[in-house]
Amino acid sequence: MDPNQMTPRRPYLFRAFYDWILDNDLTPYIVVNTTIYGVLVPPEFVQNNQIILNIAPQSVGQYSASNQQIEFNARFSGVPQHIVVPMAAIEAIYARENNMGIGFEDEPQYRTASEPIESKSTKTESKSGNPFRVVK
Repeated sequence: MDPNQMTPRRPYLFRAFYDWILDNDLTPYIVVNTTIYGVLVPPEFVQNNQIILNIAPQSVGQYSASNQQIEFNARFSGVPQHIVVPMAAIEAIYARENNMGIGFEDEPQYRTASEPIESKSTKTESKSGNPFRVVK
């Protein structure tokens, strides 16, 4: 079977790393590309078209992960928010305590379904090949 006809790997790897991080009593963080269509996050916390989110069970409520997206409720500066992150927008998942995790490569299945949206004032910059560019 042609790899382009297969389902994307990202949801499966995401769930595996999420479970692995939690099983080791660490805190899972995700790096989200906020230019991807369907991302719903508080815009005031976005920097350079990215946001890093703590998705630990004790930090979020009503967490749900499917092959298409994750969604949950969280508080930002004390204000409750409903967060939606399409799988296409997740660039990396890692443990806050030791930075162990995985960065996701581009997958052809996501290129056509979730093209980046362009800002009204500036065009979107092209994504660098290293999804860990913001992980320190």
